[in-house]
Amino acid sequence: MHFSAALALASVALAARPFLDEPDTGIDDQLGQIVSNGSLAPLKSLVGLPDFQWSARHYMNTSAYTYYRNGAAGEWSYRNNLEVFSRFRMRPRVLRDITNIEASLPTTILGYNFSAPFFISPCARGGYANPDGELGLVKGAAQGNILYMPSLYSSKPMKDIYAARGNGSQQVLFQQVYLDGGMNETQQLFRDIEAAGAKAIILTVDSPGDGIRHRAARYSVGSANSAYSLLTWDLYQELSKMTSLPIIPKGIQTVEDAREAVKQGVKAIFLSNHGGRQLDTSPSSLEVALEIYNEDPEIFKQVEVFADGGVRYGSDVLKLLSLGVKAVGLGRPFMYANIYGAEGVKKAVDILKYEIANDAANLGVADIKKIGPEFVNWKSVNGWFS
Repeated sequence: MHFSAALALASVALAARPFLDEPDTGIDDQLGQIVSNGSLAPLKSLVGLPDFQWSARHYMNTSAYTYYRNGAAGEWSYRNNLEVFSRFRMRPRVLRDITNIEASLPTTILGYNFSAPFFISPCARGGYANPDGELGLVKGAAQGNILYMPSLYSSKPMKDIYAARGNGSQQVLFQQVYLDGGMNETQQLFRDIEAAGAKAIILTVDSPGDGIRHRAARYSVGSANSAYSLLTWDLYQELSKMTSLPIIPKGIQTVEDAREAVKQGVKAIFLSNHGGRQLDTSPSSLEVALEIYNEDPEIFKQVEVFADGGVRYGSDVLKLLSLGVKAVGLGRPFMYANIYGAEGVKKAVDILKYEIANDAANLGVADIKKIGPEFVNWKSVNGWFS
């Protein structure tokens, strides 16, 4: 009885508590007058990833901004993606030599070298933020030497995105796909992806049906992919025979599916709930990573694990890495940063690198690659641990 009453009170409190989509850090006081006349906030004045969303909300037209911002149904998963990280407290260790922490930022993703353990997740319609669309994303990723995963539903054609690669066209990109057509169309799509120079295929598996998106529906900016899709492991094996590239399932949300993916021979798995835009009350990637860590932690050693959803701060990245996640994806922050083009994307990369390194230093982590779950108090509000 007492537990039920407490749970009911907690639910009411959560529903009544204001949701800080953009935390109040003083940006309105400093830049509000600039954006009130339709001007774009100066890039040099933005100090954190949430600032890019603030700038986008004031500068983009409402329907275009809504396409990036919307979540499924009542947007509880969208909200949870952002808030779940703050429910777990760090356990800082002191008097440790952290002076070489920046040297531990570089990592490999499927064997390819990058400057940091985070990447730009697939997001459609880059042209809603900038006329150059995805060109700013690919160029900014090249300047920051991080991985970019273009969406199948990009505003720019695939050939233009890959033609914009840096480093003498050696920049590594992973290409996201949906399964919209028959096997012949998919075979041709895979040929085009290989010919373009992608190094992996990111197969979205968490959207077999249309996302119920009330906010988006009000502005007629619903899902880019709205048809029912046939998605089975048997089909995955058929697809794997159609390309020499590794196919990474994106949208794993349970330990059971993570186990099955390993059984099916995947090279990596991607924990994601589609940015909270597909099935409301689906778990955040942090909750899925916790479930895997508790029930089958060997999975983190058997395959590379990627995760995205709600990441806005360096500390968010560190919490995912501490459980065994190999690399962390961010979608919306980079889409908002793309309002400024490649320069904005590069600044977002630099901000996050700075935060990861300094948060790790303040946490007492000497080497990011050696961070473990002992640096976070997972017991505080999490039922998986006792």
